Amino acid sequence: MRVPRDISGHDLAKVLTAYGYVITRQIGSHMRLTTQQAGEHHITIPAHNPLRIGTLNAIVSDVAAHFQITKDQLLQELFG
Repeated sequence: MRVPRDISGHDLAKVLTAYGYVITRQIGSHMRLTTQQAGEHHITIPAHNPLRIGTLNAIVSDVAAHFQITKDQLLQELFG
């Protein structure tokens, strides 16, 4: 599955709640999300609209690696 091209940082933060991520802090235009599922994991998402493709791809890859699933599986579950 392809990475969506028109998703904002806030929209990504909302869909990641399915994996237990919550916004723990926001400084300027960057949000810090944390999950306790499968061990503690932190990600930083810029609150831009839309997110750059490379940035979104890196975030999705990082989350997929943490949960030990493929990037395609994660994309299907989040945006399928």
